[in-house]
Amino acid sequence: MASKQALIKTLDFQLEIQSGNENLLYGACIEFRRVYNETIRLAKNGVDWDMIPDRVAADVDLVKNTTQRVVAKALGAMENYYEYDNFDQPSHTKDGIYPLRANYEEGYNLFLTDDGDVAFRISAKPYQHVEGLLKGSDAHLDILKVGLESDEWEIGTAEVLFHNDSPELHVNVTNTDQTVRDKQDSQTVVGVDVNEDNVALTAFSEDGIKDTIVIEFPEIKFERHRYFTIRKRVQNAGKRSVHDTLEDQEERFVRDRLHKVSRHIVKWSRQFEDPCIVFEDLKEIRDSLDYGTRMNRRLHHLPFRALQHYTSYKAGFEGIPTAWINPEYTSQECPMCGHTERTNRNKKRFKCRDCGHQDHADRGASVNIAAKGIKNHQEWTVPALNSLPTVRTVRRQASGAVDAPTVTHDTVRGYQTDGITGVSD
Repeated sequence: MASKQALIKTLDFQLEIQSGNENLLYGACIEFRRVYNETIRLAKNGVDWDMIPDRVAADVDLVKNTTQRVVAKALGAMENYYEYDNFDQPSHTKDGIYPLRANYEEGYNLFLTDDGDVAFRISAKPYQHVEGLLKGSDAHLDILKVGLESDEWEIGTAEVLFHNDSPELHVNVTNTDQTVRDKQDSQTVVGVDVNEDNVALTAFSEDGIKDTIVIEFPEIKFERHRYFTIRKRVQNAGKRSVHDTLEDQEERFVRDRLHKVSRHIVKWSRQFEDPCIVFEDLKEIRDSLDYGTRMNRRLHHLPFRALQHYTSYKAGFEGIPTAWINPEYTSQECPMCGHTERTNRNKKRFKCRDCGHQDHADRGASVNIAAKGIKNHQEWTVPALNSLPTVRTVRRQASGAVDAPTVTHDTVRGYQTDGITGVSD
């Protein structure tokens, strides 16, 4: 049995402008930024949010639907600010280039040419258009060409942005009829435990645990802290434009690393028969966190959901289903005897206070996540565990080391780390 689910992918292209000019797009991005800033300013000043769209639209040099997009984006940022305990209030003084969002067939359009290329037409400003051809990878162009001709695909919103001073178009496409195996028909369940500096994976089948691995990515935690420290310093010095530039750089860095990690997760899962990837549903637990200002800032802004989202849609394009479980006690429960106690875990070390089982704490959590996934979504039962396989720990490195993790030495239960190697992008 197969289920239908919408699969979304972002396709990146360079713009080969043939009519109009690059300055039109540049000016539109600047205007988009101005409208964003003005929306944030009005919201901060207590203007009724329902009144803001009309207030802003009275003096905007953008097409109507593009104006609606930027106002919605700005108000969404303000909503997140109030929802998550007033961290990082959106700035109304953003500087530099800001991505221009446009709706398909309203703010921009795409066409197949007789030569097999994809042409674009972007409404940079009212009655002012930029036209030309899209250039990019064959894989992304092929998906877009199929999407333009197939009823199973929908072309969505796009962003115009400048990368190294060159204009690009990032297009969202959705496959509304992609076939994904029903999670109940899976032969393997992969539990995924997402943490601040690593992701732990465990593959379960009816025969027991097939394999387990911990992929470390400490650079994300390190870079986020570094950017936060620098932004605080430049903000205190009154250099708001530098602050916003650093914020954008951090966002791009984190997004790039998360996409790479999510590809590793899907690639690792594909080796098993009919896998289903299971995540913790962390939204509610994150909303209830309160560990003080500094720790709250770190935890509320960890990209847990982003990594889960990237992994989910990449898995969907491989026909792999995903599922979600309640995260309660997954890091405190002993996978061997079931004893649950907070003191079982001490940072990365897990030691059961009842049976004495020792393990890498995150790997143990991934075992529990997989077991919950089996109980919630499979007809077969969780096999009994007498011992766990040795943990393999690998580290994502910017230098792109080979994916050949050192196997830690065997123990009857749990693990002892002997070495760490890297994985390539």
